[in-house]
Amino acid sequence: MQKISTESDSCQGKNRTASDGYLGVQTFIGITENNLTEVRFTEGGLLEQILSPSNMNKAYKRVVSNKGSGGIDGMDTTDLLAWLHGHKGELLHAIGTGKYKPNPVRRVEIPKDGGKKRLLGIPTVVDRFVQQCISQILSPIYEREFSETSYGFRPKRSCHDALEQARTYITSGYRYAVDLDLEKFFDTVSHSRLIALLSKRIKDGRVVSLIHRYLLAGVQIGERFEESRSGVPQGGPLSPLLSNIMLNELDRELEARGHPFVRYADDCLIFCKSKRAAERTKAGIIRYIEGILYLRVNKEKTHVGHVRGMKFLGYGFYIKSGECRLSVHRKSYGKLKARLKELTSRSNGMGYEKRKIALRLFINGWLEYFKLADMKNRLQRIDEWYRRRLRMCIWKCWKKVKTRFKNLLTCGIGKQKAWEWANTRKGYWRIADSAILHRALNNDTLRLAKYPFLRDCYRRIVS
Repeated sequence: MQKISTESDSCQGKNRTASDGYLGVQTFIGITENNLTEVRFTEGGLLEQILSPSNMNKAYKRVVSNKGSGGIDGMDTTDLLAWLHGHKGELLHAIGTGKYKPNPVRRVEIPKDGGKKRLLGIPTVVDRFVQQCISQILSPIYEREFSETSYGFRPKRSCHDALEQARTYITSGYRYAVDLDLEKFFDTVSHSRLIALLSKRIKDGRVVSLIHRYLLAGVQIGERFEESRSGVPQGGPLSPLLSNIMLNELDRELEARGHPFVRYADDCLIFCKSKRAAERTKAGIIRYIEGILYLRVNKEKTHVGHVRGMKFLGYGFYIKSGECRLSVHRKSYGKLKARLKELTSRSNGMGYEKRKIALRLFINGWLEYFKLADMKNRLQRIDEWYRRRLRMCIWKCWKKVKTRFKNLLTCGIGKQKAWEWANTRKGYWRIADSAILHRALNNDTLRLAKYPFLRDCYRRIVS
């Protein structure tokens, strides 16, 4: 048995401490928020499955195919194979003896709505590889325990499945919902609570210890190191599974109370048949989340109301002839127009071909995600605005009077009108909506030039 720290004074109020190593039987100091208890694990052979050649080969292929940026060591996925050839033995020995120490994750910030930032932690390529090995073995074990109405980060389940389930509940009469918002969920997960949950199912203490080391690896912010006292850093292959293990407790509680719900990662809708019932549900579930799971609920963003107008995974809901239908939420339309505006900016330096490729990729991807929504008429209005922006960009690219005159003639405009408009001093946006440019660069001309239109792409995707 390995010697571990049992000093209660230094451990009170802190997360459980992983030991430096293990031989045969592993012990931990378990924490139930206030009290220290010793928990004994038997060696169960799960680590051997994680480190098996077949599992490691599968993990290597997945990490390389996912690509992604490097961690604090700067190693790229293309360097992983060479590194494994030279250090595989050392890696296996370190993990097998409990001496492996993960590197801190590299802090990355991505913008969110309202000017806020989402914090990501990018592990090193080697750590991503080890996490992928763990995830591939643990995922099938926990899949049997997860709720049927939990859809985030699970095999053969998608956002569209979650939305269809929500539609089913609403159509069957659940017209009110609690829109639950967990405040900075990935940053506030209690390590002690998560390790306790893992220990219930995983009897190989070496695996629990390895996962705990990843939780305690810390964060590198520039030249500054920051300890990880709570949270599961987003960005690694293991964090989605750990988040589902944590939130599975919430799922079980909702099922025990008989509440229909749909959850995708930390986005959750709890359905009720009246506003009063939804208010009671909200109060009760907040007490459970904050008192038992030690998570924080954003009370300003958690609200109760009719499902009409609620946002879930970028979609909205409305009722037609007693049936729930899906629409694109107004905020999602706003993001669509903002991105199109960026891609059709006359000063972004894009050439014709590069702009077409970028537009095609974005429009097809956006419509593939929102294809369940009813939006044909709305897309037509956006297309009109979008085509005006295309004409503006093309007119700007023509630049010189001589080029404009020549191109207007090529587009079928009479010589006199072509010369008149080639010399105009009107602004780009105003000219883009002029009758002369509508004739010269009509919809058919833009289609022949291979510019994608929203309604055309939508028709092709839903047909």
